[in-house]
Amino acid sequence: MLKYSHLACFAVLGMAACQAPPSATATAPTPAPVVQATPAVLDSGTASYYGKAHHGRRTASGDRFDMWAMTAAHPSLPFGTKVRVTIEGTDRSVVVTITDRLPSKTRVLDLSQGAAKELGILSQGLAEVVLTKA
Repeated sequence: MLKYSHLACFAVLGMAACQAPPSATATAPTPAPVVQATPAVLDSGTASYYGKAHHGRRTASGDRFDMWAMTAAHPSLPFGTKVRVTIEGTDRSVVVTITDRLPSKTRVLDLSQGAAKELGILSQGLAEVVLTKA
C-alpha cells in the first residue's frame, strides 16, 4: 500500500506542474476611459459692447476700430490673441481678436458691435461670458 501512495503523490505533483501559475494567466487590458479635453478658461465675467462712438478711432493696438469686425477689448490679454467668447450656460459663441484695452474692474470684455450682434446681446447690452483660447 505504501508503494501505491508514492505513485499517487507523483501523479498529483505531475498534474500540478502542468498548470500555469496564477500570475501567468492572460487577462485583457482594461481600456482607458475616454476623456474629452475641455478648453482652458482664460477668463469669465460680464461682457459689454461698444460701437458707433468709437468706429474709426485707433485702438490700443494701433488698429482702427471697426464696429462690425470680430474684435474685443480685454484688460490684459495680449493683442492679437484669438478668444472664443461663449455666453455662460449656452452654446452661443463667437471668436474675436483682442485689439484694445478695457480699463474696467467690473467687466472682462468689451465686444465690437458685430460680435455682440452675433452673440445676440445687442438688446440687453451685457452678458455673462466665458473666454477660452480659440
